[in-house]
Amino acid sequence: MAASSPVRAFYNLLVNNAVAGVTNFTVWFAITFWVFLETRSVFATGMIAGVFLVLTAGFAVWFGSLVDHYPKTRVMLGSSLASLALYGLSLGLLLITPGAVFRDVAQPQLWILIGLVMLGVIAGNVRNIALPTLVTLLVPEDRRDRANGLVGMATGVGFLTTSVISGLLVAWAGMMGALGVALGLTVLVILHLLTIRMPTAAQTAASAAEAPADPTARPDRRVDLKGTLKVVGAVPGLFALILFAAFNNFLGGVFMALMDAYGLSLMPVQAWGFLWAAISVSFIVSGLVIAKVGLGPKPLRTLLIVNLIMWSVASVFTIQASIPLLAVGCAIWIFLGPWAEAAEQTTLQKVVPYERQGRVFGFAQSVEQSASPLTAFLIGPLTQFIVIPFMTDGWGARAIGGWFGTGPDRGMALVFTVAGLCGVVLTLLAFNSRAYRRLSAAYAGPPTTAAEVLEPAG
Repeated sequence: MAASSPVRAFYNLLVNNAVAGVTNFTVWFAITFWVFLETRSVFATGMIAGVFLVLTAGFAVWFGSLVDHYPKTRVMLGSSLASLALYGLSLGLLLITPGAVFRDVAQPQLWILIGLVMLGVIAGNVRNIALPTLVTLLVPEDRRDRANGLVGMATGVGFLTTSVISGLLVAWAGMMGALGVALGLTVLVILHLLTIRMPTAAQTAASAAEAPADPTARPDRRVDLKGTLKVVGAVPGLFALILFAAFNNFLGGVFMALMDAYGLSLMPVQAWGFLWAAISVSFIVSGLVIAKVGLGPKPLRTLLIVNLIMWSVASVFTIQASIPLLAVGCAIWIFLGPWAEAAEQTTLQKVVPYERQGRVFGFAQSVEQSASPLTAFLIGPLTQFIVIPFMTDGWGARAIGGWFGTGPDRGMALVFTVAGLCGVVLTLLAFNSRAYRRLSAAYAGPPTTAAEVLEPAG
């Protein structure tokens, strides 16, 4: 079969990745729902979320090295094959184990099942590292921001459909049904991926801005964290960008820990589920808008403007116990999220040498993802034992309760407001930082090659 054009290959890979992502995240949501329904244990479901975040951060650097050292489509294929095998083992364990065993959180079979399922989901994360490097390879530089918008739109479609699909599957057929559907879709993803033909090197050279490979160089397939840190450190301001994103995720952990509890304090669970389904549409609209208009000539500036708006909204959308205010605030937050993600990816794709992008994307994912679970684990006890009493019958209730409101929900609301104000201050500091100016200058300059920041391979 003849090689495909770069744009056609990108669209095929985007669709393939989107279906794989929906499949894997459906399994993640399904195991969470199913475990809670079987055990009624919040501890067990919390552990599932913690396992996901910890494994995501832990495997990211290794996944990045795989993306750099092997053909991207082969890595994606290996990812799906690993998920297929792990989901198959999970289904086998379900079939041979009495159902009553999975109702007891003390039974090892339950945790073995959770471990197998979550490893299958985590295996799919390598695709999230490979896809931005494929944007660099296949899409011309002046169109990458729009391509990253399409990636965000595909992610939005996944968020919109995943919770609904997994909920229906668990309700109708339990975990066996969810795993059966996941196995079937994963097989289709593998078959489709085998039909995609990548363009020739001549077709992608202009897009990738990649120096010709040295045929005499020895292949080096180490994780090479030291070399990755050297590349990140060689780009002025890049460490600051990654740390800025990590701190944003640190504050974002507040939403992970408290959003469902706050929403459910205002409305029934069914209404909350439908509200989130409606709000998720803004994620898709955001991706379409980015794909149409792009991020502008200075994506780093766009990133900070978007963050300033997001955190300003976060500081006021719970200032009163209002469902419309909550819905509008969440919709704005979700609409702007893909802009921030696309701006960060577009910046990295320009300033990081192509041959090191997998490891740098993996390193950034590892650092950034490690922040959210830390906040989530801290903010729950802090809110429960300090802020809620503070806003129920403590000094806060007496001082501002007359207009802000009192009670547990207003304690959670106060945490959102404080987190939003911290985000605004952080963004303003970043706007006026030397790191922002230096990274903006690096983005405006010519692409960097690995040879300029690393010693040649011996």
